[in-house]
Amino acid sequence: MSRTRGEDDDPTGVSGSDAATGAAGVNGSETAADAVSVSVVLPAYNEEATIEETVRRTVETLSSFLADDDFEVIVAEDGCEDRTPEIADRLAAEDSRVKHFHSDRRLGRGGALEFAFERAAGDVLVYFDTDLATDMKHLEELVDRIRGGADVATGSRWMPENVADRPAKRGVPSRGYNLLVRTVLRSDLRDHQCGFKALSREAFEQLKDDVEDDHWFWDTELLVRAQRSGLDVEEFAVDWTPKGDSKVDLVRDVFGMGSQILRLWWQLSVSPRITRRRTVGAGIALTLVALALMTLYLDPSDVLAAFRDADLTLVAAAAVVYAVSWPLRGLRYRDILSELGYRESAVFLTGAVFISQTGNLVFPARAGDAVRAYVVKARRGIPYPTGFASLAAERVFDLLTITGMAGAVLVGVLVTGGAGDLAAAVSGNVAGGGVVTPGAVRTAVRVAAAVGVAAAVGLLVIVASARTDRNFVRDVVSRFSSDSYVDYVVGVVEEFVAGVQTVAGRRGSFLRVGGASVAVWTLDVVTALLVLAAFPDAATAMSTVQLVAVGFFAVSVGNLAKVLPLTPGGIGLYEAAFTAFVVALGGVAAPVAFAAAVLDHAVKNAVTVVGGVASMLGLNVSLTAAVDETEEFDEDVDAAEIEPSGDD
Repeated sequence: MSRTRGEDDDPTGVSGSDAATGAAGVNGSETAADAVSVSVVLPAYNEEATIEETVRRTVETLSSFLADDDFEVIVAEDGCEDRTPEIADRLAAEDSRVKHFHSDRRLGRGGALEFAFERAAGDVLVYFDTDLATDMKHLEELVDRIRGGADVATGSRWMPENVADRPAKRGVPSRGYNLLVRTVLRSDLRDHQCGFKALSREAFEQLKDDVEDDHWFWDTELLVRAQRSGLDVEEFAVDWTPKGDSKVDLVRDVFGMGSQILRLWWQLSVSPRITRRRTVGAGIALTLVALALMTLYLDPSDVLAAFRDADLTLVAAAAVVYAVSWPLRGLRYRDILSELGYRESAVFLTGAVFISQTGNLVFPARAGDAVRAYVVKARRGIPYPTGFASLAAERVFDLLTITGMAGAVLVGVLVTGGAGDLAAAVSGNVAGGGVVTPGAVRTAVRVAAAVGVAAAVGLLVIVASARTDRNFVRDVVSRFSSDSYVDYVVGVVEEFVAGVQTVAGRRGSFLRVGGASVAVWTLDVVTALLVLAAFPDAATAMSTVQLVAVGFFAVSVGNLAKVLPLTPGGIGLYEAAFTAFVVALGGVAAPVAFAAAVLDHAVKNAVTVVGGVASMLGLNVSLTAAVDETEEFDEDVDAAEIEPSGDD
């Protein structure tokens, strides 16, 4: 019997075979299938060496305690590249109790299981790994647990009365993973990844729309969500023998599982506790915290005295100029997304940028950037890879623009004979008065130089890779992982890289986004110049031309320095770099320069936080609200909802 392959008549590439019908596809007379009460699904990916023996053993074991017409065995074959599909077809043709569901492309382990369960006939849904590491003598107990009233049942290798004998390279990671799940996700179970589970039809229907992962985390998410839903989850000890070789897989175990644990923790433990009232309160608190952080930079006497002399009119003008730069950020982000195929309102995108930048003021390592990806997906359905790719493209242009500004002024300083003053600034010996330590200045300059070089090299790599057919992403990721999960990860990363390449690799988009970036950072520098000019001592120490040149260089180097979250000696890297270069190149007193740096940063933070809070209120979104309202737009998930070809 031949199976109907997906590429012929099903655009999803998913098809089914049922030997009981005598034809390809699951169509028409399923009298026998309708009567079964137990459906066993065997998730299979490149299992040509074991699948036949696994199916045979499964049928024999089920026949020992169930009637022959009371069960079915489904091979959920997930885009195999070996002979597994042909073997599964033959087995289905030879035994009416065996079915085969085929996919021409990867749905993921969890996706293949869901696809099969939705089309299975039984009220008791069972699945286990095809290597039969769990002793099949436990299969009857697994089925009986569900028939006896449990909603979900799972075998366990880590029960006190029957701990599996596992080599350290497998046992230690497994124990660590389960401890992490129990601690972070508050699970009562000891073993979440044992491939020997069953659940009732009712439990599956209740949980299937909530379980988001399509791959190896599917098991864990199913068990955790079942417990949180109040379902009866029973765990029992099984005899388990390791089969084949296994090792810690960087991509699957660290990138995949770790990120999914954090995602599920956020959805279950954080999101439900955040209300609109709490969001408003958090926004106000965020404003106070951001402003309070500025006091950490103050050297009380001389700096406060400099503050008292500042012209508040110019400070207010600086705030207005900086506020004007935000709509430009929204327009630039609109152009980036437009290049990636998404046309959105500049007003909405300006609000999204405001919210994410507000988060960056408090969250470490620019974690606030992830907020924007949440917001644009929750509100506009833009996939996460595209959201993060757009952010990466924006960051590349930011860093290149700032680097270009600093480089241009640096050339001017060297040409005009300012090499000595520049060397003094870099050494950190000009700050004086204990305002900024030489170590802080040297660190700021080194970080700025490294970031600038990295940005330039990164752009060259992006443009070069966009002009070649070689799959660099797959080559690199495959060095760290041989697991089938790498296909999924590579697909996500490739979509991300392709988005960055699209924006940075096309001349038209490069010029548009680059021009907007120059405008944004010019206004950023003008803001700092107005703040610096607000201090009489600074205004009289420099000519207008010198003020502009020094301001551009100091702000550019300072912004490059603060990319990394380092603050040696309690001094911000932005303030350290700004102070050193204004003192060395502009002849301004150290306390005045430092006061200007602090006030410049404070003005920008205040405008950012006020705009962020207003955007959260206007768009009615927050970190958690965005996650709560996120819908699954992933095409891989949608594919699992399509019926097999020929299924009437």
